[in-house]
Amino acid sequence: MLSRRHVLHLIAGGAMLAGVRPAAAGERRIDRLIEQSAALPTISQRIDVISRALIGTRYRGYTLIGGPHRPERFVARDDCFDCVTYCETVLAAAIARTPSGFAPALRTIRYHDGVVAWRERNHYFFEWSEHNVANWTCRDITMDGAIELDKTVYWHKALGRRRFAMHVIPRATFLANRAMLETGDIVGFVTRRPNLDYFHVGFIAFGPKGEFLLRHASQSHGRVLDEPMQHFVRVNHVRYVTLLRPLAPVWI
Repeated sequence: MLSRRHVLHLIAGGAMLAGVRPAAAGERRIDRLIEQSAALPTISQRIDVISRALIGTRYRGYTLIGGPHRPERFVARDDCFDCVTYCETVLAAAIARTPSGFAPALRTIRYHDGVVAWRERNHYFFEWSEHNVANWTCRDITMDGAIELDKTVYWHKALGRRRFAMHVIPRATFLANRAMLETGDIVGFVTRRPNLDYFHVGFIAFGPKGEFLLRHASQSHGRVLDEPMQHFVRVNHVRYVTLLRPLAPVWI
């Protein structure tokens, strides 16, 4: 499972970034997956194809480059992931529809207003969610029984202490309402630890017999895999989740 940095190497394009060159690895595979899935009519279907093709890819944290006193570099790679960079990469590829659209989509998802700078990176998944709802990349999914939860986060002194209210879904409500969900929906697992917001994120998926799955980059398993959702929430003592549904945003 993730440390604060894993949990959110968080999460952007535009002409103003045309001079930013990504530190990239393995882009051919993503390009091929974008081309193979481009004709599929829904973003859910494209996410399913792309995310499934990346199963088995190794887990690796700390792949992003930058810090409060170190220049930020835009990183785009598909040879390894943590949980957030996996979701970002798949989502950007599903949105892009063409290889040339991938890097701008990834910048828009990862950075606030697409500005490649450490302070504009979405370091908390709460902010990742908020910003990607605001830019029409995703929308919130709500369920009856959701509650408001106050959280205070303090990961790095350069970011300061932040307090916010989250609308979260209790575990039992989440599991009981799987029929409301689609493959490619993004689930965030709220942590019980102080000063953090989430401990993990991944995609909703369904098996060939309707099995309810979490498709994610797992630190404990060392790779991307599908895992039964009920097993994951039980062994990790999940209490609350949040849910997002990817959209085909207006900026594409």
